[in-house]
Amino acid sequence: MAKLGKRTRAAREAFAGKENVTVEEAVALIKGNSNVKFDETVEIAMNLGVDVRHADQMVRGVVGLPNGTGKDVRVAVFARGPKADEATAAGADVVGAEDLMETVQGGKIDFDRCIATPDMMPIVGRLGKVLGPRNLMPNPKVGTVTMDVADAVKAAKGGEVQFKAVKGGIVHAGVGKASFDEAKLVENIRAFVDAVAKAKPAGAKGAYLKKISLSSTMGPGVSVSVDNAAGN
Repeated sequence: MAKLGKRTRAAREAFAGKENVTVEEAVALIKGNSNVKFDETVEIAMNLGVDVRHADQMVRGVVGLPNGTGKDVRVAVFARGPKADEATAAGADVVGAEDLMETVQGGKIDFDRCIATPDMMPIVGRLGKVLGPRNLMPNPKVGTVTMDVADAVKAAKGGEVQFKAVKGGIVHAGVGKASFDEAKLVENIRAFVDAVAKAKPAGAKGAYLKKISLSSTMGPGVSVSVDNAAGN
């Protein structure tokens, strides 16, 4: 068994016995034990009562965090002509059509969000095996296949977070930085939980929000009271 470092041991001791705490308590605990040399991301993991193998139990959506993510999001847009110009003016980092498709096919994916106009989908569709596993495939359900490319780019840059349940019914996302004020992190977390709660699929049976935990990039996790996080 590997020997734990001093910082790791101290963090685990601080978190020991802390279960089903309030969001406020969890945030204070995470911030108080974030002592690495970079600004850690505060992450949320939610265990949902769904089986994503069934289409009517898939959970997917998007939420604009009120205080942003603290992350510099690089956005790529598949568009031509005036729409390409709109995307560039809105702050897109990469804009193109066939040329961008070839770049991605070549293995260069230098972006965190991908947006496309509807007419570009025949081109983007060829990249499904590359973008799909990275959760980068444009999708009209989360507003990334749209003619309103300027608004989509601004939303992505402004703190919009996509979420999707994966195997085991797990939803995971970053909801801010450890340097954020506690109140801002709490607000972001509650906004994310509310969005996931509202995305409950018709096929979900029994308890939907089963477990919620928070952690920092390098720190241990702490379980949060589902009722408290959901504002019940």
